[in-house]
Amino acid sequence: MQPCDLIVFGTGQFAGRIVFDLAATTKTPIEVVIAGRNAERLDWLTTAANARAFMFGCPARFTSAALDVTDAAAIAALLQKKRPRLAVQTASSQPSAVISDSGNAWSRLVAEGGLSVTAVSQAVLSIKVGEAIKAAGIDCALINCCFPDVVNAMLAARGIKVLCGTGNVAILSNAFSGAMAERNQRLQVLAHYQQLGAWRQAAGQRSGQAPRVWIDGREIQDVFAEFAHLKLTREPAIEISGASGVTLMQAFVAGLEWRGHAPGPNGLPGGYPVRLVQGELQLDLPEGIGAEEAIAWNAAFESKSGLIVRQDGHATYTGATKSRLAAHGFDYSDGFHVSQIEDVSGELDRLRKRLEMTG
Repeated sequence: MQPCDLIVFGTGQFAGRIVFDLAATTKTPIEVVIAGRNAERLDWLTTAANARAFMFGCPARFTSAALDVTDAAAIAALLQKKRPRLAVQTASSQPSAVISDSGNAWSRLVAEGGLSVTAVSQAVLSIKVGEAIKAAGIDCALINCCFPDVVNAMLAARGIKVLCGTGNVAILSNAFSGAMAERNQRLQVLAHYQQLGAWRQAAGQRSGQAPRVWIDGREIQDVFAEFAHLKLTREPAIEISGASGVTLMQAFVAGLEWRGHAPGPNGLPGGYPVRLVQGELQLDLPEGIGAEEAIAWNAAFESKSGLIVRQDGHATYTGATKSRLAAHGFDYSDGFHVSQIEDVSGELDRLRKRLEMTG
């Protein structure tokens, strides 16, 4: 097998959006491997991505590798053979459709307790990939696309270096920028994934704490009013979220600098404006707000209701997330250590299967 620049793990809609946009927009040569266990889907993603690269005249080439993303040894072997500079992890045992589903007791639990109910399930495969990178002994950065506002802190506590995630804050920052009459203005956004829900509602129904937004260094005082005309789909916003990391991936592989927005940079909670410099992500905050303030602002959302992860690896459910899990008899509702994630995930999967059978 020849070396590659980038490996995308997963074959779902999120992975498809990434590889198709890489195919249609990449300006410098890039070799991409798509890895997953659905052979038919792998074949199609590879065929379609190469076709799009040809159609748009882009120097991107795609191949596939069939493997089980639950098999850390197989992942490490692939990484050793292909030696990518960047791994992008999109595979999750929790489908993103839970955001809009409402037909069973599990989806209602997630609606009532928040998406942090699913955090552990979303972390397991990303941990597999992160630990496989370490086992392979290669210099390969990791972008985790699975619930990065919370999961990336768990990865960091497990000793896994994670560059960032995609989507969430970048959904809002790109939607805001795209809606502005003057797109050459610089926009900087602090936003937590919990704030996306308001933008799925009609303008008159939005409530809660708005994201913090600066335009050319000036903070907007009423963000809901400023972007009242903008509304997100009630479905997972893959058309923006899946695409939001593509320019970062291209810049990283090419060794270029980049500015934008990303959730979970370097394992931090929530989402931030960031800058890529020499392969490292830095916070790129507006003048007058320091890193400590920005991190605390984002962390407050999970502290109120969600899942907070300390640097020592102890994770604690809070607020409605904790109370709803406890009401269903979840054994780890009082918290756990990140070293127990696989056990916690097994218990959560059993709870999910039981509730999915309940109308």
